[in-house]
Amino acid sequence: MGTLFRITLYAHSEGEAKAACHAAFARVAELDNALSDYKPDSELNRICKEAAGRPVAVSPGLLAVLAASQKLAEETGGAFDVTLGPVTRLWRRARAEGRPPEADALREAASRTGYRKLHLDAARGTVLLDQAGMQLDVGGIGKGFAADEVLQVLAGLGIRRALVAASGDLAFGDPPPGKKGWRIGVDEAGRPDAEFTRVLELSNAAVSTSGEAEQNLESAGRKYSHIIDPATSMGLTRAITVTVVARRGLDADALSTALSVMGPRRGMAYIETRVDAAAMMMVSGKVVESTRWGSFGQ
Repeated sequence: MGTLFRITLYAHSEGEAKAACHAAFARVAELDNALSDYKPDSELNRICKEAAGRPVAVSPGLLAVLAASQKLAEETGGAFDVTLGPVTRLWRRARAEGRPPEADALREAASRTGYRKLHLDAARGTVLLDQAGMQLDVGGIGKGFAADEVLQVLAGLGIRRALVAASGDLAFGDPPPGKKGWRIGVDEAGRPDAEFTRVLELSNAAVSTSGEAEQNLESAGRKYSHIIDPATSMGLTRAITVTVVARRGLDADALSTALSVMGPRRGMAYIETRVDAAAMMMVSGKVVESTRWGSFGQ
């Protein structure tokens, strides 16, 4: 999935801890083979090749990720869109080359995107794409889902006190012994465990941060984020960092991306409709918090 996973857990013995970690990382490997768009033979890439114009069966995990993605796409007016793969691949190449994609190339790639061109049949467990050349990219939701799955694997082995970290996505089980929760520092730019100004104390929840700090392209005096606006096919140029707390990693991961695209006005209006999530945004040096944010921090 293009990142590192780290697991912290409490077990009764070293042997129990090692066995649990082995099972957890085996599940991460399974999901990487299903969800990665970097691997030519992943299930995701196979679907992109085979599902144009005809339904193709998919694994329950991939179907769950795509179903959650489509629900969020509908709710946010397309601000979150996993069909953006052709465009995100152009921007990956652009970051490597040090210059933005050509306008003609972006228009052509965008013609092969659109969440309404992706169709799921939950009853049959199938996916259908409207046209050839589409590319799904679940990078904005897959790591959070994987973190949730790791916690489930550990819980199935009797280990409930655990933390799973996948880059900027963290999921938490029960708190450490003698603690109210897992304490996570977040500074006002959203960076976990920097010289933080906020402390979150979380259990059975998740937190995710999205921003341009680590992945961006600077060209002709402009900084383009790796987060793409589906409406324009352009990397975001506004200075925005979003941290979301939710009950599931899948939701926190996807919401942090969607809110970045929506911006402070639309994004905060939407997050206020979610009873299962809260957000903090840093926009051009100004901090904006949703009304539920205070209940998560200290």
